Amino acid sequence: MCGIIGYTGRRQAAPVLLDGLKRLEYRGYDSAGIALVRGTGFFVRKKKGRVEELSETASERGTVGIGHTRWATHGEPSERNAHPHVCGKFALVHNGIVENGFRLRKELEETGEIFSSDTDSETVVRLLNRLYDGDVLAALKKTAERLEGSYALAILCADFPDEIFCARRASPLIVGVGAGECYAVSDPVAVAGREGKFYALSDGEFARLSPDGATVYDRYLRPVAKEEKQYGRAEVPQLGAFRHFMRKEMEEIPDAIEKSLLKFIDEPLKNLMRRTKSVSIVACGTAYHSGVAAKTAIEALARIPVEVCVASEYRYGNPVSGEGTLVLAVSQSGETADTIAAARLAKERGASVVAVTNVADSTLTTAADLTLYTYAGREIGVAATKSYNAQLALLYSFAVALAQGKGREELPYSALTELPALAKRALRACDGVRSWAQRFQNARSVFFIGRGSDYAAALEGSLKLKELSYLPSEGYAAGELKHGTLALIDRNTPVVALLTNREIAEKTMNAVHEAYARGARVFLVTSLPEYALRKEVSASVVVPETDPLFSPALSVIPLQALAYYTALACGNDPDKPRNLAKSVTVE
Repeated sequence: MCGIIGYTGRRQAAPVLLDGLKRLEYRGYDSAGIALVRGTGFFVRKKKGRVEELSETASERGTVGIGHTRWATHGEPSERNAHPHVCGKFALVHNGIVENGFRLRKELEETGEIFSSDTDSETVVRLLNRLYDGDVLAALKKTAERLEGSYALAILCADFPDEIFCARRASPLIVGVGAGECYAVSDPVAVAGREGKFYALSDGEFARLSPDGATVYDRYLRPVAKEEKQYGRAEVPQLGAFRHFMRKEMEEIPDAIEKSLLKFIDEPLKNLMRRTKSVSIVACGTAYHSGVAAKTAIEALARIPVEVCVASEYRYGNPVSGEGTLVLAVSQSGETADTIAAARLAKERGASVVAVTNVADSTLTTAADLTLYTYAGREIGVAATKSYNAQLALLYSFAVALAQGKGREELPYSALTELPALAKRALRACDGVRSWAQRFQNARSVFFIGRGSDYAAALEGSLKLKELSYLPSEGYAAGELKHGTLALIDRNTPVVALLTNREIAEKTMNAVHEAYARGARVFLVTSLPEYALRKEVSASVVVPETDPLFSPALSVIPLQALAYYTALACGNDPDKPRNLAKSVTVE
């Protein structure tokens, strides 16, 4: 979502800020801006659209500044609502949501404040300016005490022209200290490759940055020592010979699967598994779909009940959990606000919580008892590809390990170890869907159908198409098609059917017959070649056959490719779909 970078040091700040904002583009945004300390005030430039719209500011002078990429929550995407916001002696950038922003705004307006944007963030800088009496940290503490919701703040004050002030609650913020310079960033990718020591702020903490170093304070403004984190040394991914990061990251799926398979179960995890009587998986979006696939595998192999919950519903429900319940909290970034809140609620209810994430030292890891890491590497494309397959690899191998711990026999070990090689073959099949795109780009709507594990893949395939092509699309259990949805199917409605389980193949074909009889073109993704020749099938792609429980790790690959090629046919950027963010750090 929104991205923050702040810099104070001996170098000119504008090029540093612009480079950081470019690196943060993958998170998704709709506007961008920077502010530099200039004399007794600020130079501010904000633009709707891409960071490149700010390129003319690269020559602006100033060694202290803040930058922001905004993903709209309060107020439409516009230059007016872009950050930084300025009031009096302060310039501010904000990630998060001020939940009492409307009340604060009304209160400030009643005392004479005139707002220049529609954002909740502007209330923060105006409140801060009101409370300031020469001590920035004291004013910032008083301001934070008035705020409800989440925030990561980086602030400039004209009275302290070499410094940046920071505050954090429920939205990530990292402080970096280099030789004669300091950074404040919301995502370590903004400073990847830079030398220095990096520290993650905790909830309720403040920081004061200058070229000479950084001091971190607790909620009472007492200095605190922080553990150094190994941020900033990772390489920034490069496109190489690829046109888009999404296509490059798809090619990295076999490696992501191989690295993410659980190869060792330590004693704490074994003990937890022995106590497990039921499993709840909490996640959002693509991670939720990996949970749907994992449910089928865990129940079939370990024979214990599994529920899969949308994290935003779980956190506001009244979940039944406690001793014997294992909650798997799945989030690629480890910063998904709803999933973090769900994990914390589960722990309060007495459940054991295992985080499944791709990012070390993310907030989710601090909310969990144990963490299982996927090793997909950094994913730049906003629409998840290799991270989904990595989640499946980890969750499938977790299912096998859990079943083994429960004394189950005849487990599909070889099918797991074969997945990376089979994924390479599935990638070679992707060219087969390139020609499908012209049939999809003008569709009124699209339906993806499957049974069992194929249903899980259908959900993810549908989401990918929606994200990238902006076409209305739904994933359905094949047996449900006749319970209402057939009313929407006609010759302008492509249907993508998934068929990888021989035992229920004919049952899925019943739904194919029903769609074909109503004029729909049916596109088949299957591991059973004989079904590709059926008269009802307009076009097909054959993926390698594996244990049906694990088939989504392979069948989803041509669906990812379909979304990619359809996006190109529609003239969309598959790496940066509109309105979407890579890491959803707000509710």
